Amino acid sequence: MLGLKTSSNRANKDEAEKPFWISFSDLMTALMVLFLVAMAVALLAVTAPAVKGNNDQKERMAAIQSCLTDLQAVTRAYPGVVLRQQSIDFGILANFQNNSSALTQTQQEFLRQFVPRVLTISRQSVCQAWLKRVVVEGFASQGGTYLYNMNLSTQRSERVLCALLDTDVSDPMSEEDRRMIQGFFSVGGYSTSTIRKTPEESRRIELTLEFYALREPEEIPPSPTDLDEYASCPIGPR
Repeated sequence: MLGLKTSSNRANKDEAEKPFWISFSDLMTALMVLFLVAMAVALLAVTAPAVKGNNDQKERMAAIQSCLTDLQAVTRAYPGVVLRQQSIDFGILANFQNNSSALTQTQQEFLRQFVPRVLTISRQSVCQAWLKRVVVEGFASQGGTYLYNMNLSTQRSERVLCALLDTDVSDPMSEEDRRMIQGFFSVGGYSTSTIRKTPEESRRIELTLEFYALREPEEIPPSPTDLDEYASCPIGPR
């Protein structure tokens, strides 16, 4: 009986000596776990937009590439027309004589036949979401001065737009196409870095498609376009 009593008293004493608070090492472990959780949440908050932006950029590039692939198929139906990256080069089908911005009747009819096919592709939802503008770029040979060639190249670009928007012809483009041209097409000009091997090759025009950057469509709202029905070409014959 005495031995049993002594054992009971020792057990009670051990229970009383156990600490009430958790040990320092347990506290540090808990704090470390909380720190790791906080870091994981912070990293997720930082990387999630980057991951989303990367995915959005991939979708943008895929959409643009789809548009260019369709344009490539169109150009193959017209020998002499070449798609280089985002630019359509018409070659001899729409080149100019020296010191002239005039297009022949055949060239004008060709442009009114070809450009609507480009517009049809541009209207596809996958393309239209990213299409910013189409630049009609005119070029000149190196014979004249820089400013003279810049002016001549600009007139060549404008001449193309005159041919496309002309309604006083037997084959005018549709109102929908002309409205889209007025809304999306602009003119560009000469640069010395675009000189070709021969003067004849340099006197040309190209259509260059420009696309929005990733967030740009959200920053630039579209504006309505009024159709200029009865405007005449401001450039005289040259």
